[in-house]
Amino acid sequence: MASAQSVTAPAAASTLRSGRAPLSAAIGTAFLLLAVFVSIRQAALFLVGVGLGVALAGCRFGFTTGWRQLVTERDPRGLTGQLVLLAMAAAFAMPLLGRFSELQAALGPPSVALLLGAFLFGMTMQIADGCGSGTLYKAGMGVPLNLALLPLFALGSFLGSLHLEHWLSLGASEPVGMVDRLGAGPALAMTLAALMLLAALARWWVGPSRRWIDRRWITGAVALAVLATLNLLLAGQPWGVVYGFGLWAAKLAQATSWWEPAGSAFWSQSGHAARLSQSLLLDITSITNLGILAGALWVSAREGASSRPLTSRQWLIGLAAGLVMGYSSRLAFGCNVGAMLSGISTGSVHGWIWVALAFAGTLIGIRLRRRFGFDQ
Repeated sequence: MASAQSVTAPAAASTLRSGRAPLSAAIGTAFLLLAVFVSIRQAALFLVGVGLGVALAGCRFGFTTGWRQLVTERDPRGLTGQLVLLAMAAAFAMPLLGRFSELQAALGPPSVALLLGAFLFGMTMQIADGCGSGTLYKAGMGVPLNLALLPLFALGSFLGSLHLEHWLSLGASEPVGMVDRLGAGPALAMTLAALMLLAALARWWVGPSRRWIDRRWITGAVALAVLATLNLLLAGQPWGVVYGFGLWAAKLAQATSWWEPAGSAFWSQSGHAARLSQSLLLDITSITNLGILAGALWVSAREGASSRPLTSRQWLIGLAAGLVMGYSSRLAFGCNVGAMLSGISTGSVHGWIWVALAFAGTLIGIRLRRRFGFDQ
């Protein structure tokens, strides 16, 4: 028996290595083609995306999972990783924003759309078992539900963009950027103090005897913070995910005779209209999303991925959640990445509003997840 195991293990390792080799070659080739035929910046952003995918998939860094474990198991390790990520990203981003005016913060308007969108997103991400980045990297790893969710997420984001003007008309104020209002130093101090307050509340909730640090979560947090900062420096704007999804669906809609971008308040804006007229390879969010898919696929070839079979009812509910998740992410001006991570780390007040409403939604989403048997 021992002899059989000793033969099987090297053979399995060799198979995994052989699976990684062509993927590594394909990623390298894609980088070179982008550098030659598109731009050095887009090629570099693709590699940043690959790194993000490797970090997310390799460390199984899930925003959705971390919140669920905190609520259902009183396990704070995922939250600790997220707090470390937010603190590091803010410590990198805010001084850069204060010094270089050409860099943009991830600002969103406090609005009815934000309140509703964040709440619905927090609820449906628990049912779908993945936020924007989670859906993306799990799709890259070949998880069936997330593969099926991705096009519906894109469709929902596109539909949300078509209705965004109506939702904003119900009530919205100007975006508030703390770096612009207070300066980088005070904004960073306030952000770190707020994160410490969240840590204190979590300690009160879980009790003093729980394990707080997990190397997997901390490694993922550090890697994601560094890569998010590189994205900010290279792109001039913070890391985002869901805009790329909506753009993909809009490009498909534009190719038909059913939809005219000029009739949409969102897509007729100059910046969005320009992206519709250009190749997706020129879009910052799309190129990093493609990199995340590639990085997650590379990890999957190395480690494999597993998922539990779902019933027909669970499939239907999960796909519906993905559609709503896409729609609500557009109303909320981002997901856990675009609104929470990038919003908070660059000093946007809307990021903090998003967290409060999304966490309220996630409390309901966890109950619905149990009711529909996703945790069984």
